[in-house]
Amino acid sequence: MPAPDAISCEKLVKLIGTSKAPVILDVRRHALRQSDPRAIPAARLLEEAALHPAGAAALAPGLAGQSIVVVCAAGHGRSQGLAAVLRAEGLSAEYLEGGQEAWIAAGLPTMDTTKLGGRDHQGRSLWITRSRPKIDRIACPWLIRRFIDPRAVFLFVAPAEVQSVAEAMGAAAFDIEDVFWSHRGELCTFDTLIAEFGLRLPALDRLATIVRGADTDRPELAPECAGLLAVSLGLSRMFTDDQAQLEAGLSLYDAFYRWARDATDETHGWPKNGKTK
Repeated sequence: MPAPDAISCEKLVKLIGTSKAPVILDVRRHALRQSDPRAIPAARLLEEAALHPAGAAALAPGLAGQSIVVVCAAGHGRSQGLAAVLRAEGLSAEYLEGGQEAWIAAGLPTMDTTKLGGRDHQGRSLWITRSRPKIDRIACPWLIRRFIDPRAVFLFVAPAEVQSVAEAMGAAAFDIEDVFWSHRGELCTFDTLIAEFGLRLPALDRLATIVRGADTDRPELAPECAGLLAVSLGLSRMFTDDQAQLEAGLSLYDAFYRWARDATDETHGWPKNGKTK
């Protein structure tokens, strides 16, 4: 049973990928990260300075109102210490019981941290794509926000300007032709992100099939493809602001993910004789 200020791997993995996920702060030593670049999905890698009281105090204002889980190698001094300092700052902070070692031993999903590229002055990853998103360009930001970098910033510009703006701002261009983060053969950019970051979750694989079918006009790939296409096109007509559409789309993919993870066997029918099952 975890200590009162600890969270188990089993509990944390159920929160990751949902809108209720905590902020995950990875405080493993730099040498450990270099030898093994895997991290818990959505984890934010902190520098050594954050472990000192002054560094933690400076970190605290940006974490106000959020649940926090601190992760170190084995769940000992580094994570417990930072969690304690953050609690002293009035925040809700726990440490991961057993740390990264317990997470890996349990065979739980990880991401490859070496794939993240340019960041802004706040350490947030920067991504840029074509304006007026429909499917892949909403699905990809959802995947990044939920499993890779919750603080990621997404920019939408005219198609002809994506490459030049990406170069000027140091952002990663995605879902356009002739860039790394894009379609590969019959696969979508969503598939590419999953593969490159090493995100191995059955629910994401199931969702990727739906995104691929809706985005490439192959509704036969899954029964849900037509529904995703319809809702995506509807959203694109409801919003003229791409950022507002993105925020609305995040909830859509939250729902699809929870279905893909927890509810694929559930059906719904009209009750007979006024009785429900």
